[in-house]
Amino acid sequence: MQIAVMASGTGTILQALIEAELPIALVIADRECAALMRAHEAQIGTSLVERGSFAGDFDRDAYTEQVISALQAAGIDLVAMAGFGTILGPAIFDAFPDRIINTHPSLLPHFKGWHAVEDALRAGVAETGCTVHIATTLVDEGPILAQEALPIYDGETVATLHERIKEIERRLYPAVLRGLVNESNQKSERSI
Repeated sequence: MQIAVMASGTGTILQALIEAELPIALVIADRECAALMRAHEAQIGTSLVERGSFAGDFDRDAYTEQVISALQAAGIDLVAMAGFGTILGPAIFDAFPDRIINTHPSLLPHFKGWHAVEDALRAGVAETGCTVHIATTLVDEGPILAQEALPIYDGETVATLHERIKEIERRLYPAVLRGLVNESNQKSERSI
């Protein structure tokens, strides 16, 4: 099984996946970012599928086709989203049905979207956490594979809470992906 990791930022979750020795064959980014440097350092192939526009003229479907082409060219079986900042069009879910996994910094179905940590603090809830789920065309809606909660402390900031959630993500996400890889390998062995 070959995994692609899609990232847009610092790559701390990518680093956890690398350290877990998952079979990562490709890292895709939508912009120049530290995640690409982490991939280079780990001698993992990279593809910068640069997003040309962040305005209303952005062609999401054409961009999605470029991402699909890069994934298929690398022989990717499973896609792991790790802070990828571009929402992709429906075609990717047809190309990789139930094979796109995402990690999200909340206990879904609560606090969907890009500002989940801020939203949890603003709502004044007692706990939040991390969810690993199958990505679908509806943002942060797919079947949940794993969750872990943590309390929100008095005086917590977005930065401190997000870092505590990332600590969970860096442990939980690799474990879930390892389970999917092992399950796939077992199915392959049974079919031989």
